Amino acid sequence: MNKQKEEKNPMSPDQIHDLIVDSIQDIKGKNIVKLDLRHLEDAPTDFFIICEGESTVQVKSIADNVYGRLKKEASMLPTHFEGAKTSRWVLVDYFDIVVHVFYPEARSFYQLEELWSDAIVTEYEDLQ
Repeated sequence: MNKQKEEKNPMSPDQIHDLIVDSIQDIKGKNIVKLDLRHLEDAPTDFFIICEGESTVQVKSIADNVYGRLKKEASMLPTHFEGAKTSRWVLVDYFDIVVHVFYPEARSFYQLEELWSDAIVTEYEDLQ
């Protein structure tokens, strides 16, 4: 009998989104939204997941937790990770999903939700 090596099934996009949101909530990230951009013609990616932290330390911690948990639990590494030096806006790019972790004033300034207002929006509750 020939035994074939079993391949680990990759996580579904919904499972990855849930993992990202859970990673944000681990560090008490606030105002979490998912923007589904798949139906928009000129969208740079399929999904944005946006949140904020109340300090630059928290912003960096959230981004680091997303990075660490996706690496460990989904075997995913980002194609791009930037902004950690100042931690006012940290971007973690997984190609089909881009995570934006903002300091509140930076989020208000860049207004990604306004820029992509045609997206399908899912809001997540803040955990206490």
